[in-house]
Amino acid sequence: MPRLLPLSLLLLAAATGSVHAAPTPITIEQAMADPDWIGPPVESAWWSWNGQQVEYTLKRQGSPVRDTFRQPLAGGVAAQVADDQRGTLDAANRVYDRQRQRMAFVRNGDVFVRDLRSGALTQLTRGNERASGVDFATDGGLIWNVGNNWYHWNAGSGAIALAAQLKAEKNPADAPKADVLRDQQMRTLETLRRDRAQRDTLREQGERWRQADPTRAPGPVYLGADVEIVDSALSPDATHLIVATKPKNFEDGRGGKMPLYVTESGYEETEDTRTRVGRNGSAPHALWFVDVATGQVRPLALDALPGIGTDPLAALRKAAGKEPLKGDRTVQVMSDFMGGGIRWNADGSQAAVMLRANDNKDRWIVSVGGDGRMQNRHRLTDPGWINWGFNDFGWMADGRTLWLLSEESGFSHLYTQAGTGKPRALTSGKWETSAPVPSADGKGFYVLCNQQAPHDYEVCGVDAASGQVRELTDLNGVEDFSLSPDGQQLLVRYSGAYLPAQLAVVPAAGGSARVLTDTRSAEFKAREWIQPQLVAVPSKHGAGVVWAKYYGPAQKEPGRKYPVVMFVHGAGYLQNVHQRYPTYFREQMFHNLLVQKGYIVLDMDYRGSEGYGRDWRTAIYRNMGHPELEDYQDGLDWLVETQQGDRDHAGIYGGSYGGFMTFMALYRAPGTFKAGAALRPVGDWHQYNHGYTSNILNTPDIDPEAYRVSSPIEYAEGLQDHLLIAHGMMDDNVFFQDSVNMTQRLIELHKDNWSIAPYPLERHGFTRADSWLDEYKRILKLFEEHLK
Repeated sequence: MPRLLPLSLLLLAAATGSVHAAPTPITIEQAMADPDWIGPPVESAWWSWNGQQVEYTLKRQGSPVRDTFRQPLAGGVAAQVADDQRGTLDAANRVYDRQRQRMAFVRNGDVFVRDLRSGALTQLTRGNERASGVDFATDGGLIWNVGNNWYHWNAGSGAIALAAQLKAEKNPADAPKADVLRDQQMRTLETLRRDRAQRDTLREQGERWRQADPTRAPGPVYLGADVEIVDSALSPDATHLIVATKPKNFEDGRGGKMPLYVTESGYEETEDTRTRVGRNGSAPHALWFVDVATGQVRPLALDALPGIGTDPLAALRKAAGKEPLKGDRTVQVMSDFMGGGIRWNADGSQAAVMLRANDNKDRWIVSVGGDGRMQNRHRLTDPGWINWGFNDFGWMADGRTLWLLSEESGFSHLYTQAGTGKPRALTSGKWETSAPVPSADGKGFYVLCNQQAPHDYEVCGVDAASGQVRELTDLNGVEDFSLSPDGQQLLVRYSGAYLPAQLAVVPAAGGSARVLTDTRSAEFKAREWIQPQLVAVPSKHGAGVVWAKYYGPAQKEPGRKYPVVMFVHGAGYLQNVHQRYPTYFREQMFHNLLVQKGYIVLDMDYRGSEGYGRDWRTAIYRNMGHPELEDYQDGLDWLVETQQGDRDHAGIYGGSYGGFMTFMALYRAPGTFKAGAALRPVGDWHQYNHGYTSNILNTPDIDPEAYRVSSPIEYAEGLQDHLLIAHGMMDDNVFFQDSVNMTQRLIELHKDNWSIAPYPLERHGFTRADSWLDEYKRILKLFEEHLK
């Protein structure tokens, strides 16, 4: 059961261990065992309505079930919420009214409102369809949507009414398309003309009655039968909608069929999978402005967006023999992040919409007034690609000033913008600002920051008037945070190298943290671990320094050379060199085992990794696998020059992007690494998905050279060292076909010293302990046989 510990004791145990204790020996079986033995991390957490306790979820031992616990801030033991008490829970994602006296949230798909003065909880819906988009209305009620229907709750009467209904259908009032036969029928047959006139009269009269009768719901809004509704947002005064659509039945290209061999039926089966990059690109979005009362729909023209008519890929298109771009570029509403891509201000007088060019080179924020007029507010353009993250935005309390994140300085920072003037930077410097949360009084923000060092994540307070930035926590590994209902405290989820995510409470003005949880098992807490040293590796290739985690013995033997293992993290744009609990916690234990067996290990945040700014992120544009390999070569040099590394006995391994880089290291720098393990690796970027790959390499039709220079299969001739390929056969992210194709290529090249280990029941991220164990026993054997 989680219990309260003093912060000083917990941080000492998590971060430093005993200064005199030697690391506890680890076995491969223990390192790859089901992580339940470690103890569950706190996966999500939120404030209770009165700020006197917090609620959070933990994975149940030996089960996929997540239980919910309540922890009083005053101390004591956390209590699991009983099944018959789950109806009293609050939720993580909530909204507050202007006075911060009520909060609303969606739990289990239903809408609730909580009075923060009395604690009274009112359930507004009870259904099997999930509500979303909940917000407070200007009349003190609530609005939300279920699918394409928007609802309004009147706080005074308690009545719930349909506020708007969107339909991707033809409006029955529209005139039919011209047709010679129809025209002939209507001209020659009076009965048909009379029947149609009577139908029109009934419909028109019914609509007049609907508009005149305040007890009636507004009629459906028809957007046409040739579109699909992607997103919508109702204004807080329930008078207008902004709607995003895409063409109906947009063909995004031929999908794949993944064979499944080990099945319950006993027969081989297939599963539909995603399309490949460039198979038809992304669907274009259109924006519509809707008057709810009349049902009038107006398109919002995007041709005034700055740069919309300029093709940033014109030169590549021409070189590829393609026709030049005609007309404006297509865009999409950026709806796939917290809060959505359409944000109304509190009084419903204007909305902000975030758009992204489908060629990945531009991001715009536009404002749409209550009269339907649109203005560009901000443009971010990048010759590489617009980042996946750092796209948060919203309205300040005045309802006129926007706040937004932008990488325009080279690093993600927080800006405010009044009207259409130049944005004002509230944060600046060679560090990243993320996850902004406006303060309860509307005078500033709380943000995640790595101001002191790229690997040190804290909560910072930002004053909107002065731009003063102040670190409020000293936890080193903050994961995320939330503001208490009264705005006076921060609930912080933080972690450490061997500390899965835990909870602490910090005053919103800054101060000492009170630790609330320690969910580690007694067995895991009792162990001593090798603490990774965070080191800045000098770059010999113009990158300045490359941050890395170094694992090695506390005392090296003089004159001894140590075999080297280098680890490559996955995802490409991911940060692994930080003070948080790593995504690769199994690999971290494996690195302890390697040091135990006489190796030294280096884990690098190569160019392309998160946390180091725009230039670092885009250094791999059109050239994947090249700058990163230079960084690993520099890392090997650093190990040899400073850590007694044995250059002649170096190995490399990693999964996903790390598997791709293992291919590139062995193929493009033969002899550098005597052995490598490529796990779930990308072998050919033509096979990967569109959303990720087209950002970095554009599309194969207009940038074939980028795919040629970036795909390992093009370099397989260079293999001369020992290679292990390991891949889940049900991988629906990096297809197993990548490794099958690579296998065939190595066969054709008559290559020796390679092997492949398929895992019939694993997808991209392995979930079974026996698969993890088998894979890492093979990796260990590879290194033991060829690096010593």
